Amino acid sequence: MKYFGGCDVGSTYTKCVILDENGKIAADCTLRSKINPTESAELALQTAVEKVPGLKSGKDLAYLIGTGYGRNKVPFADENISEISCHAMGVHVTDPTVKAIIDIGGQDVKGIAIAPDGTVKNFAMNDKCAAGTGRFYEAMAHAFEMTLPEFSALSLTAKNTIPITAQCTVFAESEVISLVGEGKPMDEIAAGIQMAVAKRCFVMAKKAGATDSITLTGGCAKNQGLKKAIEHVLKLKVIELKTDPQLMGALGAAEYARQKGLAEVK
Repeated sequence: MKYFGGCDVGSTYTKCVILDENGKIAADCTLRSKINPTESAELALQTAVEKVPGLKSGKDLAYLIGTGYGRNKVPFADENISEISCHAMGVHVTDPTVKAIIDIGGQDVKGIAIAPDGTVKNFAMNDKCAAGTGRFYEAMAHAFEMTLPEFSALSLTAKNTIPITAQCTVFAESEVISLVGEGKPMDEIAAGIQMAVAKRCFVMAKKAGATDSITLTGGCAKNQGLKKAIEHVLKLKVIELKTDPQLMGALGAAEYARQKGLAEVK
């Protein structure tokens, strides 16, 4: 049995997926990214490889593709492909019915339209400001002195929403701290934050051509409060993926590696 790998070196987390010849996930891992992207890739790759009997290092993979902002730093990689293409392919092999994605990364937000073959039909990206990204959510949770799951759960309990008007992460954090200091309901502030991010996703979704449904990828896809807010703002159904949405970039890279590796054999 030959195995194929995808390593997604993101700004916040590094993910690795290993597929067998049939496209089945043989192993995966998600680790907090280190300052050095090469070190992040090496650690994630080795962690995943050790879960597969017969494999000892990334050198044993039949084909390996790197993706993410650190895609050029993946050791033993045969090539690298953009995370936009990899997220599209990862979602396509997970659920071929999904045609549009909002990918909320650590430092940017992307809207991606998927073609019938899993390639990218169209995309839009907001990488000029951290507001609405994973870093933004970390800052908000820190302001609440909560974990991200706790923050998400809190927002779901709100019956009303307090709007967050600041468009910048720094100013939004100051606004949230001021609202908390004024004694405003914490759950309503949290709901306001979710709504503010959902509104930022609106433009990305429309540019990606989303019509009736969409899915979320990246670590923020696990935020149920955000899912609810996006469904409210975009008036679209958010499809939840059966495979961990944080793995979509690595999964897509691994699928590309599988396709290319098997094509070389033929």
